[in-house]
Amino acid sequence: MKINDNFELHLATIWEHISDLVPNELACISGDEKKTWSEYEKTSARIASFLNKRGVKKDTKVGLYLFNCSEYLTSQFAIMKVMGVPINVNYRYQSDELVYLFDNSDSEVVFFHESYSDQVKQVYKKLPGVKTWIQIGGVKDTEIDGCFSYEEIISSNDPMERIVRDEDNIYMIYTGGTTGMPKGVMYNHGEFSVAMYGGLKSQGYEVPDMRFRENIKDLKEIIIKKSKSNDLTRCLIACPLMHGTGMFLGGFMTHCLGGSIITIPEIGLNPEKILSEISTTGANNLVIVGDAFAKPLLRELDAGKEKAEPYDISSLNIIISSGVIWSAEIKQGILEHHDVKLFDSMGSSEGGMASSVSSRKKSVKTAKFKINPDVIVLGDDGAIVEPGSGIRGLVGTSGMVPQGYYKDPVKSAQTFKEVHGKRYSFPGDYALVEEDGSITLLGRGSNCINSAGEKIYPEEVEEALKLNINIDDVLVVGVDDEKFGQKVVAVASFNEGMGIEEHALREETKKHLSSYKVPKNIKFVDKVNRAPNGKADYKWAAELAKEFINV
Repeated sequence: MKINDNFELHLATIWEHISDLVPNELACISGDEKKTWSEYEKTSARIASFLNKRGVKKDTKVGLYLFNCSEYLTSQFAIMKVMGVPINVNYRYQSDELVYLFDNSDSEVVFFHESYSDQVKQVYKKLPGVKTWIQIGGVKDTEIDGCFSYEEIISSNDPMERIVRDEDNIYMIYTGGTTGMPKGVMYNHGEFSVAMYGGLKSQGYEVPDMRFRENIKDLKEIIIKKSKSNDLTRCLIACPLMHGTGMFLGGFMTHCLGGSIITIPEIGLNPEKILSEISTTGANNLVIVGDAFAKPLLRELDAGKEKAEPYDISSLNIIISSGVIWSAEIKQGILEHHDVKLFDSMGSSEGGMASSVSSRKKSVKTAKFKINPDVIVLGDDGAIVEPGSGIRGLVGTSGMVPQGYYKDPVKSAQTFKEVHGKRYSFPGDYALVEEDGSITLLGRGSNCINSAGEKIYPEEVEEALKLNINIDDVLVVGVDDEKFGQKVVAVASFNEGMGIEEHALREETKKHLSSYKVPKNIKFVDKVNRAPNGKADYKWAAELAKEFINV
């Protein structure tokens, strides 16, 4: 087969090109199921043929109501083949949340796993815009109008012929809605593809500079060389594919260099299974979300070592995290088990901003990052914050700026704006710029607590509390208070078999924080609520804190 060296920058086209270059290499591993690049591409093409017949075309929205599995990836590839827009769906959503998301996104087709049939039956009549429901697994539910079997679609459709795609085709990811209703963040495939290769370069991979069209031809040589040397990435994505960390840093970047994506087809974090899967598959990359994933993994590594049954994670070259604080002491604990590169990325659905890299030879402080060249920090007065000034500022990036939020021009104008003639994304993260030019992340401005005129960032207080050996997890919120305006309240859980009195924990924390930042009250719970991607559930914490204070 003659391989075309020149092609458009569109994720579906890039992956088609890779399937021709390395057809027999693995593209997806999910439990016992394995798909080569050739099988992956052909299966997606059959689904794409069906979607085409159902009227899916450029920028048609298609929901993916699925947990981590190979069908998620195959369906997404199929949607992109017809230039549709995959819509990520939080599988924990209840009926009202599902109706909001499918309605807000204007979804016309939805893929769903059979285990969510009951939820679909509760909402499908409220969503007249969704004309097609595609059920994965089980016997097709005849109660749902317009329902089709995923397996029958694959067996009864020929592969769609390949097409030339538009680089301005929309790619969209819905935010987690931690600071409001979920919003669709819009990119176009051309700019987004360039950014994915830029992200790979920042992690140390050899990649062509896709900003310059003539470099596309170099991708062929790089992938073939990696295949011949058995050096293609095998990436285990431990966090949900429905969130940016899993899909961007794990899914897209892995596939854009011809690697294989490894998923565990079940809901929830299972540290034992993740560590066993690393050994079984020879995974060399692992994608997690901060301490929410790293702490349970470290506990399991420690337990294996104590039982003289250590896990074999020697194949791992890099562990990648984003979205949630990954503390220095947890990183150090992992490095004691294996010398692996720890890549901690600061970013969000609205763009990447900074990173830090740790190893046995190089340690970094918690929440301290080296900023990307295209990042600025703006003070409240609109001026660029100078290094070492001690002035907090809003972090903005011009590296991967979305087109905007879907159907929300007001929020788009607030978040994506020009500074000195250049367009930046300001997702809402505040930071200090240190003397060496690095930044220390303070947290999301929308969560900032204003107590007696002092600005207090929850993440800073949470990290100080977690320095205590008894504390497993903690969230910090502000609760309305007549004296202070807001007062700092923590909701915390203990490590197994441990505990500490509230007063003692507050006194211990004062060794690390100014007194005004230390929580006035601490509510202890069995488990701190977090989203499937490890992100903080501040709404839950705030409601619990209010009840606790008012008792």
